Amino acid sequence: MRKITTTLCLIFSILVGSAGVSAQADYQKGVDAYRKSDYATALKQWTIIAEQGDAVAQLNLGTMYYRGQGTPKDNKMAAKWYRLAAKQGYAKAQHSLGLLYENGTGVTKDANSAMKWYKLAAKQGYADASHNLGVMHRVGNSVPQNRQTALKWYKLAAKQGSPHSAFALGLMHSKGDGIPQDYKEAVKWFRLASGWGHIPSQFNLGKFYYFGDGVQKDYVRAHMWWDIVARSGDKAGVETRDTVAKKMTLSQLKKSKKLARECVAKKYKGC
Repeated sequence: MRKITTTLCLIFSILVGSAGVSAQADYQKGVDAYRKSDYATALKQWTIIAEQGDAVAQLNLGTMYYRGQGTPKDNKMAAKWYRLAAKQGYAKAQHSLGLLYENGTGVTKDANSAMKWYKLAAKQGYADASHNLGVMHRVGNSVPQNRQTALKWYKLAAKQGSPHSAFALGLMHSKGDGIPQDYKEAVKWFRLASGWGHIPSQFNLGKFYYFGDGVQKDYVRAHMWWDIVARSGDKAGVETRDTVAKKMTLSQLKKSKKLARECVAKKYKGC
């Protein structure tokens, strides 16, 4: 499998490496066609090299059959191409195949097979796969509910860069969901996810500052986070920001808005 270097249109990868010039040309023709929404041509070009064993092209075909791009939607064909790429060790394909097994899409629903492919992807550092394993164990989706196992997978996913898992960890600690309630630990995870631009986590940080849960009560910080959330168009962020603003002095509002601007400029790091 050739080296993957950049990303195209969500999960499609542009590859370069040791493959022959002809195969690279076929792949690039598919890339160019896909960018122009000429899905039939992209499908044709990627099929040529997918049949030669190219894992990235196989993943792309799986997704196109799943979405019905350039071809009628066909979940069984999607599963076929994902499986071929997954067997070559391609983490994105392993995760995609796991999703199909978890939901019974194009294959017989099978939690064990879903976990098998998720775990293979997770071992390669694919955060979404680790997160999905956490979800399956937390809610008991086709597997015995186990909060401690969920915690393990969420922590791994967060370490791998998943804001969704960091948010889930924040919720589990804030609610005492199968573990002792710990607001300080919840703040830690919400803050991590907030640094990745995760809006629900930013909203919760504002809430924690507003009530003083796990942090010192601070209307300035609460307003700052809710102002950031409100800028995304979130109605709850607008409402809560305006609510706390009524309890603040003009000086506090000025400081909060300055902090919000600085935080956005820093891409939410260290706020």
